[in-house]
Amino acid sequence: MPTNENGQTVSPTRQDILDDLARRVADRVLEPANSSLLRKLIKQAETDDEAISIAALGTTYKRTGFHFDPRLEPLTSDIRYLRRNPALSFETAPDALTHRLIIGDNYEALQNLLIQYRGAVDVIYIDPPYGKDSMGEFAATNYENAITRDNLLSMLYPRLVLARQLLSDSGVIFCSIDDRNQAYVKCLFDEVFGERNYVETFIWNKTSTPPALSNKSRQTHEFILCYTQQYNTEKFKGLVNEGGDAPLLNEANREVVLSFPANYIVTHLDDGVYTAGIRERVELLNDVEVKDGIITTAFSLKGKFRWQQSTLDDEIANGCKLVVKSNKFAIRYCREGERSVAPANFIEERIYSADTSINKKAHNVDTNERAGKEVESIIGKSVFDFPKPVSLIAYLISFLDNKSALILDFFAGSGTTGHAVLELNRKDGGRRRFILCQLNEKTDTTPRSIAYDVTAPRLRRIMTGADYDGTADFRWAKENKPYGDNLEVTEVAHVFNAETTEGQTPFDVIDERLYGQEPFATLREKVDWVCQNFHSAQRTAEKDKDWEQRRRNLDDYAARS
Repeated sequence: MPTNENGQTVSPTRQDILDDLARRVADRVLEPANSSLLRKLIKQAETDDEAISIAALGTTYKRTGFHFDPRLEPLTSDIRYLRRNPALSFETAPDALTHRLIIGDNYEALQNLLIQYRGAVDVIYIDPPYGKDSMGEFAATNYENAITRDNLLSMLYPRLVLARQLLSDSGVIFCSIDDRNQAYVKCLFDEVFGERNYVETFIWNKTSTPPALSNKSRQTHEFILCYTQQYNTEKFKGLVNEGGDAPLLNEANREVVLSFPANYIVTHLDDGVYTAGIRERVELLNDVEVKDGIITTAFSLKGKFRWQQSTLDDEIANGCKLVVKSNKFAIRYCREGERSVAPANFIEERIYSADTSINKKAHNVDTNERAGKEVESIIGKSVFDFPKPVSLIAYLISFLDNKSALILDFFAGSGTTGHAVLELNRKDGGRRRFILCQLNEKTDTTPRSIAYDVTAPRLRRIMTGADYDGTADFRWAKENKPYGDNLEVTEVAHVFNAETTEGQTPFDVIDERLYGQEPFATLREKVDWVCQNFHSAQRTAEKDKDWEQRRRNLDDYAARS
């Protein structure tokens, strides 16, 4: 993150936008002539907000023909800053991890996060509203009561531009989307993140009871787009199912013969003798006897296995468990606990590419039905039609082998991403932190707002075992131990950039500690910092002919105080 000569953090968002235009030209997504005009307009923009809006006008895809009419974010001369909510913030232990919840428009929340977290976020997961949910001022609905596609893309574009600046060099972003909008949203991600940084479109089995609304198909799946901030060759960490075992068979490998020792392999087979012969994917080369759930005879199998005999022997010597679950004799293996001696390929076998299909059977990832029950067990009622399950987001976060990751969700909803981070930390001893952003909007089921009625209460309940009012009589608390940790809740607040009333100026109301800064020793340092990081304030400072005198007066006031 760049700093000035005083060591203070600066935010060169204008240059980031210009660099992004150059990348689009290099990728042949944007015409050079259009880029040249956009660059001139961006350099003349009064604020970075205006620069982002101008860049949005260049969202045209030469190669795909994709185009949408952008509706730009309204410009304002107010400063949007983060104000702590002491009533919703809480601490369970002084040395515990501190997570964050920001209540307010996520566009403004992302702008504020850039002051502290530019290039620092490891994982972003978002589940944007692509159905009937409200998206704010520009979210006019069509006759199907669904968000029009231009509104969806216009809303997402500037937020993705900011989100990419938050991601670390090795960071990754996941976006849940339905089949009707997947193609269009993918084009938008190609524009912002670059086609080279596209990883995969994961397919999640979202329901076990698909509705029969169509005569032609029953929808059982949803999509999750995945992009990296920069292209890299790091593997995603594939996970096996809850039972902890993985298949020894691999159809991509050549056929080999493996010999297995007697009295070692556990089986689900009934006691008795199983004769040699072809068993679907393998050939059993010897008769096998099972007694008390153990294969008591040495035997050999011919099949397309992922291991050679030497690897199998090493695994067995180091305590690897083998199991036969049916008379098909498709051997599965499970490594348990720490091992003093590991085979040379141990790491390669534990970390492998993640499956593109995500489901309950293979990955222990739940469906919408389970997600609804999760929220209801905590809040006591159903508040969303299609919430995402904790296990899905935990599975995605686990792709990165980083137990200290910083995770961001700027469409937080009920707070499932925060729940997933806490659950992962409990399982593997990690120290991951989350930042959630949720719009302060009211619905029929959340009269105060989603953030106040659902997001904050859910986090409070699962982290402390009780709600803000002391309520502890909910099902989740009876079945689970609270996660602990601390939560800092802030709200996006506004202050007029030319406010001069004593005690109400931007330099009075903005708390630098909420941005990772130690308190400034002098008011002059505070003024410099605000002007450098809150662009509306800087614009006012540059245009106000009396500004220098006002700054001297503020310094004098601070000295007298």
